[in-house]
Amino acid sequence: MIGVEGGAEVEEDEDGEGTRVSREEDVVLGFEVDSINSVQFSNHTGYSHWKGQVLTADELHVLYEGIKLNNVHHYDYVLTGYTRDTSFLEMVVDIVQELKRANPNLVYVCDPVLGDHGSMYVPQNLHPVYKNKVVPVADIITPNQFEAELLTGKNISTEKDAVEVMDLLHAMGPDTVVITSSDLPSRLGDRFLVSLGSQRTVLPDGSRTTQRVRMEVHKVDAVFVGTGDLFAAMLLAWTHHYPNDLKTACEKTFSVMHHVIQRTISYAHELAGPGRKPSPPQLELRMVQSKADIEDPAIVMEATVIS
Repeated sequence: MIGVEGGAEVEEDEDGEGTRVSREEDVVLGFEVDSINSVQFSNHTGYSHWKGQVLTADELHVLYEGIKLNNVHHYDYVLTGYTRDTSFLEMVVDIVQELKRANPNLVYVCDPVLGDHGSMYVPQNLHPVYKNKVVPVADIITPNQFEAELLTGKNISTEKDAVEVMDLLHAMGPDTVVITSSDLPSRLGDRFLVSLGSQRTVLPDGSRTTQRVRMEVHKVDAVFVGTGDLFAAMLLAWTHHYPNDLKTACEKTFSVMHHVIQRTISYAHELAGPGRKPSPPQLELRMVQSKADIEDPAIVMEATVIS
């Protein structure tokens, strides 16, 4: 459970890395954070071996009950990520709903981790839980293209399809949707991938307006652990600072990602040496070294407003 500004995020992290990543970056940006690790591992699962324990739904409930008994369950944000257990996910939903009853302004940020590139890497029975229970109570979601298609039942082949899928996700509950990666062709060539976002805002007169953005993002030929958690944490932070300006929030978020990843890959190649593939320890995200970029990123990723 991660607390933000006297409020909290409940964070699930089954690769053993996400809680650390999200907690560190939100603290750097001035949020007060409490965390409950859904796993206690010796190291993240990008390594060949790991040892540790997985938190059960009952254990999560016990921890939350302890927080309630001390009357410190007044939170502003909830952030969840990867899990493989339906009962744990359903317990998170129950907790989020209770926290929202206590604070109707609470914002729930959900990374609905289901799979990528046409394949699920969590059990199939998580899909209906995300679709029918999690997404409807979420305020911000960060699916990739495959997850967005799975949640809506609609394929994305064009930008128009992506807009329609984001509208369908809005109709399910969340006011902010960011499709973190897609297979759409980039206008800048095959070294870039396309990300898209959409934000519904209620105007003072009660009417709604929607801002939609598109970003061309540099591809990196490496596998990192914790980037999805970092992205969700950064989007939470920057939408807090720019609540009605998805364009700026995305530019800040994607620029942080660029700086952290570029610093990490440069360091990894330096350690590995010429012609050698970096190892998992060498590809650990350079978070501390990126503190200045996280706090005030130079904008190197610009978003285009689309209709």
